[in-house]
Amino acid sequence: MALASIFEKIVGANTNIAFMAYDGSKAGPDGADVRIEVKSPIAVAYLAQAPGELGLARAYVSGHIDVHGDMYTLLDRMWNITTNDLTLAEKVDAVRALGTKPLLMRVPPPPQEMRRSTLARLGSRHAKQRDAEAIHHHYDVSNRFYEWVLGPSMAYTCAVFPREDATLEEAQYTKFDLVARKLDLKPGMRLLDVGCGWGGMVMHAAREYGVKALGVTLSRQQAEWAQKAIVDAGLQDLAEVRFMDYRDVPEGDFDAVSSIGLTEHIGKDQLAGYFAGLYGKLRPGGRLLNHCITRPTSTEKTINKGGFINRYVFPDGELESAGYLISMMENTGFEVRHEENLREHYARTLKFWCDNLDDNWEDALQEVGQGTARVWRLYMAGCIVGFERNKVQLHQVLGVKLDREGGAHVPLRPSVDWP
Repeated sequence: MALASIFEKIVGANTNIAFMAYDGSKAGPDGADVRIEVKSPIAVAYLAQAPGELGLARAYVSGHIDVHGDMYTLLDRMWNITTNDLTLAEKVDAVRALGTKPLLMRVPPPPQEMRRSTLARLGSRHAKQRDAEAIHHHYDVSNRFYEWVLGPSMAYTCAVFPREDATLEEAQYTKFDLVARKLDLKPGMRLLDVGCGWGGMVMHAAREYGVKALGVTLSRQQAEWAQKAIVDAGLQDLAEVRFMDYRDVPEGDFDAVSSIGLTEHIGKDQLAGYFAGLYGKLRPGGRLLNHCITRPTSTEKTINKGGFINRYVFPDGELESAGYLISMMENTGFEVRHEENLREHYARTLKFWCDNLDDNWEDALQEVGQGTARVWRLYMAGCIVGFERNKVQLHQVLGVKLDREGGAHVPLRPSVDWP
């Protein structure tokens, strides 16, 4: 059995994907617009060590597999494929074709992979030092790289598209404004934005609503970038971003708390403490807007320790269902007033980011190197498929801290529409 045919069986024979391998073999349709090139025996070794998604990812990130054509198209065609079971005869043929050397070769994972042993040395999952390292791994890549991928808004969370033809910048503005309107921000209020990224929500609240806004992030690079952007915008009297764990914020009695893209990093066992901590930061009548990626149901695993995303993108990241998060908010004391799913909006957001990366590909290679750039290309394209196929969702949940008499301090109907 030729090497290309083996990979075709692993990926799937009816996917309209062509294969070519270092042994000169080819498989798949001649006219396919997407081709996978197996460039060396190390690619085979990676797949032998970790059959399926992780092995293929390691081979691609390290450059021992190349993808010719659009990455999103490739992953869309492979979306429900892991590793097809070969018959015994096919396995025997495969071993004969490969020889024993690639199968016995032990190669280390690419350096972009976060090792479990590295995290274990930093304490139990979601200990402060370990969380800081996980955030550093993903967010302290390069501010310049993020500027190319995210665009001028520097918003690394799901945008909200008001129209089919809206630009990414319009959609990110709409997202921040939607959060602000749900929180009913008004001049003079105090906002805490946890996991604030590069300060987009903090600056929006200060600039558009006259709110005194504090943002905190575990990424030093984000905090430094955000503080400079705040000064450049002349918002330093209202806005501030600190390099700080949200659990260490000393201030309290905020009018509103926004959490946009942080809950994914909290962990199931820490959610009760997370929501209780945010609840304690609010004055009576204060509101929390929680915006995060979720699982479609509560039956799936919250974390895939051996998966590509957990190893390369979000170490220790965990996703819950919207229903579970709502129940945790309610158990903490929040009254939930509104919820919506923005799944399709995140798929659209990711398409813009993928296009931005492709447009700046050569610069990105120079800035962060081939391995990191490939991690991002693979991760973002795969996430588009995940949101489109309802493998993951994005929910905003609005909660309020009632006063002692049970008052929510909200109008009978919102004064403006929430899309």
